[in-house]
Amino acid sequence: MNRILLASAFLLVSISAVFADETPSAQPASAVVSPVPAAVSPAPKAPALKLVEPHLHITRSNIAGHARIALTFDACMGQADERILSTLVRERIPATIFVTARWLKRNPAALAVFLQNPDLFELENHGQNHIPAVDRPTLIYGIASAGSPQAVRQEVEGGAAAMVAAGIPAPHWFRGSTAKYDLSAIGEIRAMGYRIAGYSVNGDGGSLLGAVITEKRIASARDGDVVISHINQPTHAAGEGVAKALVDLKTKGTQFVRLEDVEDTGDDKTTQ
Repeated sequence: MNRILLASAFLLVSISAVFADETPSAQPASAVVSPVPAAVSPAPKAPALKLVEPHLHITRSNIAGHARIALTFDACMGQADERILSTLVRERIPATIFVTARWLKRNPAALAVFLQNPDLFELENHGQNHIPAVDRPTLIYGIASAGSPQAVRQEVEGGAAAMVAAGIPAPHWFRGSTAKYDLSAIGEIRAMGYRIAGYSVNGDGGSLLGAVITEKRIASARDGDVVISHINQPTHAAGEGVAKALVDLKTKGTQFVRLEDVEDTGDDKTTQ
């Protein structure tokens, strides 16, 4: 009997040893060595994106009671505002119109009016798809910028190509969507041969202002000012204010000119 008990005990010890060899044992917490991460240098921060909204002035008349003002209108998208267009034609008031390729496609009748009145209207480049001419990715008023030098060039060249295809003389001025730029994009656009059209009076706040405040803003323009407004929002109240202000200014004896008719000065190296 003792021999049988001894043999059984020996067999149990042997089996336990086999399982111990096949099953990895857990190391005590004190024996676990965590890898120490190598010191990582922080990535250099990209320089902050500086956006500018250039100003533009024209040569003053310096004649009392006959201020010289350049009216500029953006035709971004949407339809032509006949309240403004009909006033310009009826009152024989010259203006510079910045058109996008998108607007040209939707407004052949208004384009015909522009082309039939070359003494009144100078047509210039507002871009292909109304994308801000900024060569780094960002949002401006919720609109995604071009984001690269190549995309800025496409926006400018695409707008010009659409104008020429529509029978418009090749443009010499460019104004980007939102009228904001970064300095490097300004240099790129200037290298393409364009002057960049800033402004000195924001007439209609992107066509979002009411008629009364729009009329007051535009009517307050002084000798040498460049006014920006919009001619593509016929349902907005601002258009009514624009039309009234044009008549107000004409009554005061204002001398209206197009950008191509006068000398100008723009900051942020937009014209020099």
